[in-house]
Amino acid sequence: MREEGRQKGEARIPRPRASPFPLPNRGTISLMTPDDFRRMALALPKAAESAHMEHPDFRVGGKVFATLGYPDRNWAMVKLNPEQQARLVESFPGVFVPAKGAWGRGGATCVLLKAARKAVVRDALADAWRQVGGG
Repeated sequence: MREEGRQKGEARIPRPRASPFPLPNRGTISLMTPDDFRRMALALPKAAESAHMEHPDFRVGGKVFATLGYPDRNWAMVKLNPEQQARLVESFPGVFVPAKGAWGRGGATCVLLKAARKAVVRDALADAWRQVGGG
């Protein structure tokens, strides 16, 4: 039996996995921009923007919890623990990806901004902020 709305021969689009995060207003999905990421990071208590390795980073207590523009301008990075990273990579494949090398094995997680939901990134930023001692 064919699903309603699909034409014969059309590919079935897989349903997204259920999010472990509460999402406000499930009717609309609000995707990220670099400016959104920056605003969210700086909204965390005592967060400050700095820079290293030619891209912006966000710190609390002098420790980096997120960066913008790594590995390129379409991406950001949040510094999570390996368990948090695994949960996000599994729940949102193609959006959250471990960074390369030892940093990635330690929890550094790249975020493809144009594919990411704001509510999910907000939670990931808060986790990263707490991870480095923000709260």
